Amino acid sequence: MRAETKTTRRAFLTALGAAVAGGAVAVGGYHYCAHMEPQSLSVERARVSLENLPPALEGLTLVQMSDFHLYPFTKIDLVRRAIDLTNDLGADLVLLTGDYVFAEPQAIFDLAPALADLEATLGVFSVLGNHDLWTDARMIESGLERAGIPVLLNRGMELQVGGQPLYVAGLDDGWSGHPDLGRALAHRSGDVPTILLMHEPDWADEVSRDGRVSLQLSGHSHGGQVRVPGIGAPILPRFGREYDQGLYRVGEMWLYTNRGIGVIAPPLRFRCPPEITEITLVRQS
Repeated sequence: MRAETKTTRRAFLTALGAAVAGGAVAVGGYHYCAHMEPQSLSVERARVSLENLPPALEGLTLVQMSDFHLYPFTKIDLVRRAIDLTNDLGADLVLLTGDYVFAEPQAIFDLAPALADLEATLGVFSVLGNHDLWTDARMIESGLERAGIPVLLNRGMELQVGGQPLYVAGLDDGWSGHPDLGRALAHRSGDVPTILLMHEPDWADEVSRDGRVSLQLSGHSHGGQVRVPGIGAPILPRFGREYDQGLYRVGEMWLYTNRGIGVIAPPLRFRCPPEITEITLVRQS
């Protein structure tokens, strides 16, 4: 009887220890996903080669930021750290690809003044995302414009770099807006390298068929926020499922999908940290 009691007690303690250890791992895992990785800003770098890139644009750097989703989960301190990191990169252009707020459009009045601190030799440009339209697009656009950040809604402009042109354009949101590529490229002339801002990446299939866009920059997907080894992202949003993160070649066009700064519910990240993207343009050899 004593041996049996001793064995039973040992089995109970072993099971209890395993349960406690499992609980500790679960608690630690949740803490990491909810509090650590969402704060761990990553600077991702890519080189994009363009056949029609003039010599004056060789080495031009673009920094992309996306999906801030300020409040309630994403706080302004994280955004300010992202802005500091971006300014340290010394970009020629800073490009913002939408979703500045999550559910409170008034958050733009905290976010836009912070974004006004962004520095770039050729300027800072933006488009709106689906959450901006779902809350109050006019308020978001007004906040950005008052901060000195042009919102390119179905319009573009030609920039001069060392006497050579670069065309930067933006589309309205592809989920709830009315994107019009023809209007966005209306003032483009000749074979000018063209950067297009479009919140949802999966529009790249349609954009690439036009043939005039060199590089599309998008966000929206957050990379799924949670990525399972060997599987990828189990959940992705509409218009963000085909090209969910990173650099792609779509037809003759390049596409980069940024994982974003902020999060939406559930406010977790795993193997998918918030991202600032630095893209260097190089001539195709």
